[in-house]
Amino acid sequence: METQTNTGIKNIKVSLQVEGMTCASCVGRVEAALKKVDGVAAVAVNLATERADITLAKPVDRQLLIQTIEQTGYDVPANTVELSIEGMTCASCVSRVEKALNAVPGVQTANVNLATERATIKGTASVESLIAAIDKAGYDAAEVQASIPDQSEQLEKKDQERTELKRDLILATVLALPVFILEMGSHLIPGVHQLVAQTIGMQNSWYLQFILTTLVLIIPGRRFYSKGLPALWRLAPDMNSLVAVGTFAAYLFSVVATFMPGLLPTGTVNVYYEAAAVIVALILLGRFLEAKAKGRTSEAIQRLVGLQAKVAHVSRNHQVIDIPIEQVVTGDLVIVKPGERIPVDGEVIDGQSFVDESMITGEPIPVEKNIGSQVVGGTINQNGTLSFKAIAVGGDTMLAQIIRLVEQAQGSKMPIQAVVDKVTLWFVPAVMLAALLTFLVWLIVGPSPALTFALVNAVAVLIIACPCAMGLATPTSIMVGTGRGAELGILFRKGEALQLLKDAQVVAVDKTGTLTEGHPVLTDFEVTSSFQENEVLSLVAAVESRSEHPVAKAIVDAAQQKQLVLASVEDFASVTGMGVKARCNGHDLNIGADRYMAQIGIDIAPFSQTAQRLGDEGKTPLYVAIDGHLAGIIAVADPVKGSTPAAIQALHQLGLKVAMITGDNARTAHAIARQLGIDEVIAEVLPEGKVQAVQGLKAKYGHVAFVGDGINDAPALAQADVGLAIGTGTDVAIESADVVLMSGNLQGVANAIALSKATIGNIHQNLFWAFAYNTLLIPVAAGVLYPAYGILMSPVFAAGAMALSSVFVLGNALRLRRFQPPSASQ
Repeated sequence: METQTNTGIKNIKVSLQVEGMTCASCVGRVEAALKKVDGVAAVAVNLATERADITLAKPVDRQLLIQTIEQTGYDVPANTVELSIEGMTCASCVSRVEKALNAVPGVQTANVNLATERATIKGTASVESLIAAIDKAGYDAAEVQASIPDQSEQLEKKDQERTELKRDLILATVLALPVFILEMGSHLIPGVHQLVAQTIGMQNSWYLQFILTTLVLIIPGRRFYSKGLPALWRLAPDMNSLVAVGTFAAYLFSVVATFMPGLLPTGTVNVYYEAAAVIVALILLGRFLEAKAKGRTSEAIQRLVGLQAKVAHVSRNHQVIDIPIEQVVTGDLVIVKPGERIPVDGEVIDGQSFVDESMITGEPIPVEKNIGSQVVGGTINQNGTLSFKAIAVGGDTMLAQIIRLVEQAQGSKMPIQAVVDKVTLWFVPAVMLAALLTFLVWLIVGPSPALTFALVNAVAVLIIACPCAMGLATPTSIMVGTGRGAELGILFRKGEALQLLKDAQVVAVDKTGTLTEGHPVLTDFEVTSSFQENEVLSLVAAVESRSEHPVAKAIVDAAQQKQLVLASVEDFASVTGMGVKARCNGHDLNIGADRYMAQIGIDIAPFSQTAQRLGDEGKTPLYVAIDGHLAGIIAVADPVKGSTPAAIQALHQLGLKVAMITGDNARTAHAIARQLGIDEVIAEVLPEGKVQAVQGLKAKYGHVAFVGDGINDAPALAQADVGLAIGTGTDVAIESADVVLMSGNLQGVANAIALSKATIGNIHQNLFWAFAYNTLLIPVAAGVLYPAYGILMSPVFAAGAMALSSVFVLGNALRLRRFQPPSASQ
């Protein structure tokens, strides 16, 4: 996989897959090598996703970056790019294009098809260089974008890796088991040693162990030597180097003891074939379990990819045809039947139905769709047939964007990872030094046979200290945590937001569209005993239909919902700062605030109690006078979302303060705050003042998370420690945010913070295990307990414990898949 974007000289990003990394020291080594390349500004290498994300300060030849990785001892796998080509007319055109493509550095194979007018290129060359080569040859080319990122090739490669590991594990186990029984059987079953001596003899037993162990090392164990020894020659040892040196040392000593025992000091002639053979088997077991667990960490992405429909029913030339989803274009009329997945994003032009959007938003309740409603690709149509116009296809659909966001978050590094990387870069060389010191100390001051003790303990140190668990501790938790977030409708656009969100002490929220529905509706309407409610509403709505004010629209919408007929209006006039007047259906109407009623001599005392209540609720009442008589009182307000009170409660339960920042007047703001239990109100704030409001909250409380949905929230979202955008908001707000809440439900904030706390807690558990494990067990493997307690650690047990460490870390990270948000339990 590779991507390259260029949005200015200072923001060139290159992403490369890296194969062959097995532990955290590999990550550090690749990063260190890439950082030395002139023009590289920053590098983030992720062991779990096997990807290097490189930020360039100036253009750098992509092949130079690939060569740097390969010289460090790792591989950049070829990927497949498909280009559409215009202008080819014959076979000679095909040859010319293929020749041009094959000349591009990094291209392995290039196949051009005249019939489909497409080129399929395999290699490591960038898309830009391929298109430039075709352009130079005289043809036009463009990358063929899949609707959803195609992971089939990557999944196939992972499956093949697991199959090979399983095969090698079975072979190593079958070969190592007899070795273990022959040499260590007496420790488990008394009399085995004597039985071997009396039947085949100890020397023949050693010859058999030699043959079996040699097969283990050259067939299933070959992977450790082919990667570990070259790394050692480059003075950049990795986990494979530790295994290779440890097993080869035990094997070589055993070979000398078997065939040239005279070269060894008296009392040291013994064999350790079982250590070399069983270590390979146990580490392969750990690798196999790791590979299986790693596959589960990316299941969230695979599930998202699986949401895409494969076929779309499209109406073309007055005929409905079924076409692959990749062929749907913007503007197509798409028909979706009950029970089918909606193939692409669009706007309903005919039909009515309910759509299950839970896979996108995390909200379980189906959403009603009518003419004009927006539908999202990947969601499930339930009970009616919908016809809609495609407005976003391919990589532009919301589902494709969600997948890209999740991939970016999973591949990103958090601040905590920087510390881990610095430690692990030097960890393997330090372990090799510790093993050498262990060998020398036991050889010089150890009891007889000193050489035997020195060898066994040095091998145990090498094997126990493999830093796999350290390298996996952070990225696997990030992958599972962000994947679970996507399932809940929480998208982390930046990996560091996952770490910073847990530190939030106050959540600042914009009122309109975040706490409230975002548009005014008629909330209160009363009439005096002399008038009929529907009659008054019909007349008022007719007058207000002449106004563009949002309050007027709310009144008209209310009348239309009741299917009231609006009469024609004459002599409409706006009274500045007061209200409006008009003649409608033979009646004179005056609509406005209390001061307008006072000006025209209308007594509003009959509604004094209602007006008092509305004022306490933060609403401004409007009065209606018909033919000089008080007829009714109206209140229009932006209603609080039904989910908001529970969301505020959930935030309080997490120990957070909640502050409301709004441009509304202070009275209305405080009324809503009292109603919802909000801790602090900052009212009458202009858009540019929201940034100062966030800064003030930072100074007072500490870390601030800001939640907003509008264009005017973008600066505040960027200013906060973590910005969360309501997914139903504008693109500008979403682009400025660190976290996107797809549902538009404020409860997503509490869910996101709880997920952040759970993920970072999970990472801390992993890191504690990985570091504490190595810190405690390296001295034990070196033999510090022997003088006092006579305890030594066999290299075989060291291998088993090392494999267990990685499996524990992965298993712990996978627990995050079962994370339940706080709102779900209420």
